[in-house]
Amino acid sequence: MNDEDILTRIQALVEEEHSLRDGTGEGGVPDQARLRHVEESLDQCWDLLRQRRAKKDSGENPNDAEARPISEVEGYRQ
Repeated sequence: MNDEDILTRIQALVEEEHSLRDGTGEGGVPDQARLRHVEESLDQCWDLLRQRRAKKDSGENPNDAEARPISEVEGYRQ
């Protein structure tokens, strides 16, 4: 997966996130489980993109970057 593929995936997830927030599921509320999954997937994609860019900037192969588990990505402090 290259940077463009990751950015395309991020855009698709952002669109789904907006759709989930704007639309309503059964009972008039968004699907919270799906929304949480989309948010976590977004964080994971952004983390992978940052890893790839850092490797490229330091002269390493960006293809060596790997997606970290959601549990690890979600544990980061901002």
